[in-house]
Amino acid sequence: MAAMASAANIAGFVGFKPASANAPRGSRVRASVARRVGSVTRAVATPSKKEAPEEPKRSKVEIIKQESNFLRHPLIEELATEATSISEDAAQLYKFHGGYQQDDREKRSFGAGKFYQFMMRTKQPAGTVPNKLYLVMDDLADSHGNGTLRLTTRQTYQLHGILKTDLKETFQRVIRNMGSTLGACGDINRNVMGSPAPYKNRPEYTIAQNLAKDIGDLLAPQSGAYYDVWLDGEQLLTVERPEVTEARMDNRFGTNFVGSPEPIYGTQFLPRKFKIGVTVPGDNHIDFLTNDMGICVVMKDGVHVGYNMWVGGGMGRSHRNEDTFARIATELGYVDKDDIFYAVKAITCAARDYGRRDDRKQARLKYLIDSWGIDKFKAVSEQYMGKKFLPMAELPAWEMPTYLGWHEQGDGKLWYGVHVVNGRVRGDAKKALRAVIERYELPVRLTAQQDLLLTEIDPAWKADIMATLAAGGVKDVSEVDPLDALSIACPALPLCGLAITEAERGLPDINSRLRATMNKVGLAPDEAVLIRMTGCPNGCARPYMAELGFVGDGPSSYQIWLGGTANLLTLARPFEDKVKASDIETFFEPVFYAYKTGRNASEKFGDWVNRVGFETIKAAQGSYTGLPA
Repeated sequence: MAAMASAANIAGFVGFKPASANAPRGSRVRASVARRVGSVTRAVATPSKKEAPEEPKRSKVEIIKQESNFLRHPLIEELATEATSISEDAAQLYKFHGGYQQDDREKRSFGAGKFYQFMMRTKQPAGTVPNKLYLVMDDLADSHGNGTLRLTTRQTYQLHGILKTDLKETFQRVIRNMGSTLGACGDINRNVMGSPAPYKNRPEYTIAQNLAKDIGDLLAPQSGAYYDVWLDGEQLLTVERPEVTEARMDNRFGTNFVGSPEPIYGTQFLPRKFKIGVTVPGDNHIDFLTNDMGICVVMKDGVHVGYNMWVGGGMGRSHRNEDTFARIATELGYVDKDDIFYAVKAITCAARDYGRRDDRKQARLKYLIDSWGIDKFKAVSEQYMGKKFLPMAELPAWEMPTYLGWHEQGDGKLWYGVHVVNGRVRGDAKKALRAVIERYELPVRLTAQQDLLLTEIDPAWKADIMATLAAGGVKDVSEVDPLDALSIACPALPLCGLAITEAERGLPDINSRLRATMNKVGLAPDEAVLIRMTGCPNGCARPYMAELGFVGDGPSSYQIWLGGTANLLTLARPFEDKVKASDIETFFEPVFYAYKTGRNASEKFGDWVNRVGFETIKAAQGSYTGLPA
């Protein structure tokens, strides 16, 4: 792993609170400064020298948040102008409302500058999508977007290609049709992931999915700015459980900003993005260790008793910056089921108060935990919660199901997992999916693998659904190459401003070439390797957990990561830099041949990499002269 950020650097500025975790805590007022400044007691006879108070360092985004009146200004004013874009300050606020201002690099006109458009991202806790919202999103993709629906690696939708003139109407349509985008981006709790399988006879799945929604409600912004910006102040009725409201407003342990429209967030919200995932024993579909907070339902003799909790995961890093690194979450402890909201709130508030606000590249929770150590972080979180975390409950071994194909829900109905290539729903496949979802009024689930689950299917509808989808070119899982079925990619070029090279558009061809190379060395045609690709090092498609990760490091060039495992429990490691897309076959042929000839029976690619080590693999590359005659 890359070099860790030093404790001295963290101590230089840690957020609302001083570096000492033992500072007194009480009620808070609106946060207009980054941290408290303690008073100094002097002897009466001691001459005092007036010293200007040290101004804490803060990033530009911290100032934008502070001066925005809880995410309102200047976004409201910028949206009303005739310009095709919004200012940088407004664009930072727009993230909190659910999207990014983007520039389509391939549509720029000579001398005309950037071609501005907007991406909108929804929040779908545990990937749940009502039938009505799916149809609205499908319509909006055609009327206000670029004609495609994008399914993300965090179980949400993205609409790309929205022009500024259409932005407000697009948001209004989503909000009025059972959807929300609030907090889908920005320094805030993002969409809460959850195991999406719609089992009706396995209560742990329903518990996880409900908790994902409840946590989303608990940590949702409360000021009303969202409605001021998009609905001109009209408030829509939203429903949350009374227990959620009670936990949010509880201030017994000094967690809240008293009198603030944002009792948890204050004016400054969080130091950086905050990601949470909820899973069930043995099911690691959502890659839960990559989250700032991972939660697993704990059952005992078929009865729900509590939750195991992990903290400090995160994928983002920067090339050539060894102080940034990918990290998997660390075990924190177990809480009883009635304490989960308070535990989630306590961890969030610890991240809020002690996360760095001077350096956004060091602001994620993982860097705080890496600096402090888990014991100190646990102690601080326990102060906010008012209870101790208990030892972790024992859990079964983990695996990563895809949920593709036909499955029984457990109530006489079926669900069907549809593979969507890198999450992009387009063309005839989009029309076919729309037809069956509308015809049978099917609710939908979005998966962490960028796929779709069609749910609540009467077995009598199966044949028609299969025929309709096949006519639209939608492949059944039995027709999908296992490399494609397991792989995911970020959008990258041409819209993402951080992209260095291709990902979504480039991975299908690379997968095909990798398959041909695997076949050439004699690996089975259905050999499965978990492959992920991103166009930059920020890690949106979680490449650092893959058995084989491609991370863009230049035009048509990738840093290769190896050593993740098929059950998503092991962090991969950088194997080689600057591998050109044109050299894929020559680079991987000796690697796959060494795997073919040196693996143990049924040994997965990632497990083989970790057993033999990088030196052995590089030696195999160096000595390879081609396949034996």
